[in-house]
Amino acid sequence: MAEAKAKQAGDGKTRRKVVPTHMAHFVVKTAQYEKMIDWYLTFFDGEVVFSNEIATFLTFDQEHHRVAIVNMPGLLPQRDDTAGVHHVAFSLASLEDLLENYKRLKERSILPWWCVNHGPTTSMYYKDPDGSQVEFQTDNYETFGETVEFMKSQAYADNVGGVDFDPEELVRQFEAGIAVDFLLKRPDVRG
Repeated sequence: MAEAKAKQAGDGKTRRKVVPTHMAHFVVKTAQYEKMIDWYLTFFDGEVVFSNEIATFLTFDQEHHRVAIVNMPGLLPQRDDTAGVHHVAFSLASLEDLLENYKRLKERSILPWWCVNHGPTTSMYYKDPDGSQVEFQTDNYETFGETVEFMKSQAYADNVGGVDFDPEELVRQFEAGIAVDFLLKRPDVRG
């Protein structure tokens, strides 16, 4: 963990910067309790840590619960025209992992609604049964510095959103042995 840097407080005194060490979990409230449990278990290839008629806690890694699902009958699904968190994103280690995960989810009829090379990442966005969005992404650059350098470029400023791609075509190219560096490089297209 990086050493926290000192900050100048409003009163002129130096204070220690306190930041989170990691994102622990997110909570989804739903009226489609069983359906949402099944979807998130499949989506994350996870396991149940605890479940009763009120709440279910799921994990897929070292965190004791990465996702909590709360049963709240009578709720309406998410709407695109309301404020709130747009999506939660999870990084996968490589393009190969992103594509393997895409194929695994496709076999279970879970398909991304948007596939885009943002430049810093190659991303696939999914919607759960209530319409909440979850993103799987992989970094396109080896280092933080290279990513920031791209994000400060004119190419990124000209097209922050990115360039859409067909996941089936990306799988085909990857399986044909086209270089990963080439596949991760965002085409120079203005948004």
